[in-house]
Amino acid sequence: MVQKVAIVTGGNKGIGWETCLQLAKLGFHVVLTSRDPSKGEPKAEELRKQGLKVDYYQLDVSDSNSIEAFYQKFIKEIGRVDVLINNAAILLDKEQPSHTSEQLRQTLETNVIGPYHLITLFAPIMQKQKEGRIVNVSSGVGQLSGSYEGLDTYAISKTALNAVTHLFANKMKGEDILVNSVCPGWVKTDMGGSEAPRSLTEGAFGIVWAATLPKGGPSGGFFRDGKPLTW
Repeated sequence: MVQKVAIVTGGNKGIGWETCLQLAKLGFHVVLTSRDPSKGEPKAEELRKQGLKVDYYQLDVSDSNSIEAFYQKFIKEIGRVDVLINNAAILLDKEQPSHTSEQLRQTLETNVIGPYHLITLFAPIMQKQKEGRIVNVSSGVGQLSGSYEGLDTYAISKTALNAVTHLFANKMKGEDILVNSVCPGWVKTDMGGSEAPRSLTEGAFGIVWAATLPKGGPSGGFFRDGKPLTW
């Protein structure tokens, strides 16, 4: 039986790392990526020491050249991809509360354009395999009906990421390639802060759920803990 392969961007910490751990425990060959190899490789090694199949690849999702280089290396060395989890993201609003256009540009580059670029590269592989799962890690502040709460550029980026989900779900309608957005909730991470009520395990639950959906499962949706959210 062929071992399924899952790519997780921003997998060196927080929800990304927990997602890598949970998927590896489910038997996936996990490709943990991060911008900084000095931070990512030790985290991959930590999982390998638990007897899990985890490889590390450097990837800066804000850099199109890095994405292309990652894709070429991945195709040469692994080739198969069953799950793509676009988890890597930045939150600049708290650091730069002025909400400048440059801040928005940087945020969109990482949180939207990077995931879009990765899907355009890896979805065709899934189509050749005739199956695949794509999970875009979004946020409740990406809901048009929600409150931005001062997270202007972050909220805009997550709304746009939800649009990317909707776009690709429609493109692959009728195929066993399911594309969904997942809100992990407010989780105790570097981004979420220590006051967040949810654990890493709770945050990763919905992501892993979407990554392991059975054939005929939902596509083009927005979920938290496996339950639908309004857009």
